[in-house]
Amino acid sequence: MRILAIDTALANCAAAVLDDSLDMPCYVETSEEVGRGHAERLMAMIGEVMAESSTAFTDLDRVVVTTGPGSFTGLRVGLSVAKGFGLVLEKPVVGITTLAAIARHVASTGLDAPLLVALEGKQDEVYCQLFDTEGQPMDEAAVRKIGMLADYLPQGTCVAGSAAVNVVQSLSALSARVVCEKGFPAIADVAHLGLVADPKLAVASPLYLRPPDATPQKKGRIERQ
Repeated sequence: MRILAIDTALANCAAAVLDDSLDMPCYVETSEEVGRGHAERLMAMIGEVMAESSTAFTDLDRVVVTTGPGSFTGLRVGLSVAKGFGLVLEKPVVGITTLAAIARHVASTGLDAPLLVALEGKQDEVYCQLFDTEGQPMDEAAVRKIGMLADYLPQGTCVAGSAAVNVVQSLSALSARVVCEKGFPAIADVAHLGLVADPKLAVASPLYLRPPDATPQKKGRIERQ
């Protein structure tokens, strides 16, 4: 199976082509920490990996894209491009969360305790999910207050992600420890998860764990007595 993987959810902008076939296996990636400006960089990156891997768009079997948690603008860029390719090529589009991709990378290095992947949220909140030592989810992704994490995390929890240091400092009683501070997934992990994911279950929809801060403006009206 040959896939195109895309990540624009967080500070990174990345694309990769992965083929696990026995006769023509290949893996090509490009990645750049851009912060913002994913829309300006993504299509060039896709063109680069497609050319370097000698892949035509009609050769693709599916498109894989990160679904969040992440920035609202970044997610829209990646999802729009991925769904556009899927629609034109009539190929499935698979969604992979940033939390799961980070968990896969950390689990591959070896773990002896459950892993909490935690990304920075607003104020004292984190976007997080608990995984086992194999990188498989143990609960649902959620937005939680750091001070409340001790209520459900096991002793000795490993912590990864951009909020790892803050979380561990707040969970000293649990003997939690930082195993990775990286704030975005590696595109290789996104690609490999997307390769084996079930398109019916791994839906390419944005993972919004909290409502938007902006609310629709109410039209002014005169109250009649």
